[in-house]
Amino acid sequence: MSQPPPPGNPYGAVPGAGYGAPQAPAAPQVQAPAQPFAGAPAQPGAYGQPGPYGQPGAYPQPGAQGQHICRICGGFPAADVTIRAHQGMLVMMTFRKLEGPFCRICGTSVFRDMMSRTLWQGWWSPFSAGLFNPFTIIADLVARSKINKLPDPGHDPFGARPDIGKPVFRRPASFVVLVPVLWLLTVFMVIAFG
Repeated sequence: MSQPPPPGNPYGAVPGAGYGAPQAPAAPQVQAPAQPFAGAPAQPGAYGQPGPYGQPGAYPQPGAQGQHICRICGGFPAADVTIRAHQGMLVMMTFRKLEGPFCRICGTSVFRDMMSRTLWQGWWSPFSAGLFNPFTIIADLVARSKINKLPDPGHDPFGARPDIGKPVFRRPASFVVLVPVLWLLTVFMVIAFG
């Protein structure tokens, strides 16, 4: 009477031995999971999914879940802000703006450049000095506060980030702001004690 084949892998038998001879142990059967484990990205290289071992945020995705990409260097996170500059002339005035989003480094660089221009070019018209330039300065300070809350974007792989430059009040042109401040103090002193 013939023996039934042993359970397991019939190809794991020792060559030349019949069914009754001792066989090498069969390799364990491993089933592939029906879906990737909970910590794996949905697609290879997909960011924004939970990271390895289920740690959230290990794969941050730029542009997903309210996260912006810097328009200058592509770094993230970035704040979606608008930084403005104002130039007042005797009878005319110009308004400039640069819309984000900006990472912390690029936003700081743009803020410093635009603010220093506003501080020395924005006072040379009555409407500019009284209304538009103070509004521009306040709006830029609000934008700067949002930029300051961002973490460092890390390495710049493309070399696209501008030089952050000197702080605003270490730039000589920014001290022109003292002219309207001294003028306002003079007018106040004349009215109060005149």
